[in-house]
Amino acid sequence: MTENSPLTTHHSPLTTDVIIIGAGPVGLFAVFELGLLGLKAHLVDILDRPGGQCAELYPEKPIYDIPALPVVLGQELTDRLMEQISPFDPVMHFSQMVESLQKTPEGLWEITTDTGTKLRAPVVVVAAGGGSFMPKKPPIKGIDAYEEKSVFYAVRKMAQFEGKRLVIAGGGDSALDWTLNLAPLAKELTLIHRRDEFRAAPDSVAKMRGLVSEGKINFVTGQISELHGTDGTLEAVTVKGEGERRIACDCLLPFFGLTMKLGPVANFGLNLHENLIPVDTERFETSEPGIFAIGDINHYPGKLKLILSGFHEAALMSQQAFRYCRPNEKLRFQYTTSSTDLQKKLGVKAA
Repeated sequence: MTENSPLTTHHSPLTTDVIIIGAGPVGLFAVFELGLLGLKAHLVDILDRPGGQCAELYPEKPIYDIPALPVVLGQELTDRLMEQISPFDPVMHFSQMVESLQKTPEGLWEITTDTGTKLRAPVVVVAAGGGSFMPKKPPIKGIDAYEEKSVFYAVRKMAQFEGKRLVIAGGGDSALDWTLNLAPLAKELTLIHRRDEFRAAPDSVAKMRGLVSEGKINFVTGQISELHGTDGTLEAVTVKGEGERRIACDCLLPFFGLTMKLGPVANFGLNLHENLIPVDTERFETSEPGIFAIGDINHYPGKLKLILSGFHEAALMSQQAFRYCRPNEKLRFQYTTSSTDLQKKLGVKAA
């Protein structure tokens, strides 16, 4: 599986057949259907790994309505899909959010992410589920002025925090994971949580407490009530708990979980219906030719928000995508059970 590092940015556009926005189960299965037709896909996802909601919200939750699998966990489904699409070597752009979509003079669609990655293709598939995962911001007055300067809701490049005085706020897996990962780099690191109990993996909590007992990091019980600094540069935070104290710091990383929002997709110029994208039921194409929407983010009469519905939509979408990507080639419908050509693409021996 070719994977584009979230730390790598591309300022010269990369050209491919299909850009898929969203690497959840439906986006991943779209890679398979497109791959059978010989189409190459790049996927962009705001998360740092594939799987969408299945991986982020319920990796260990059983799913009972995937055909032929009486029960499958969210992470297991993701792993199986990744294995299924591996012959097609899709390129994954993780920890990136698509910020803009525009038409090039050549008639291609170009997307730009918040890290500067630019991709061009004749086809764009929006498979963003309920929208983008957006960080839950702490209710601290004036925090907007510090964002992306000294307040960060995600770690895109660990090196930028080297030698800095860091404050990490939160009690879940992300807060604990980044506490452990950044502790060796930071000049000083303080973890702040409203109570001395955590929702993170027990092993991570134990390792964190070990670093505290060794004096390598600090742990403070309380909540951040105020930020101190000028021109977006953080100098300290005030923490209220059993009393009030000020902690000097250069950067604050609040990890309070994620919420679903439509995000920049709302600004793509597509027709919307109650924050969903209307599509036809023949091709699952949007109001813009060459842009498709599959999975929970689309809308049509009789729509069922089920993963299996998204799989069906991906199959029909791929047929029309081929016509845009290969306008001079004839589309041949084939079965994987009998087509030696498809079996070759899948890397299996012909029956």
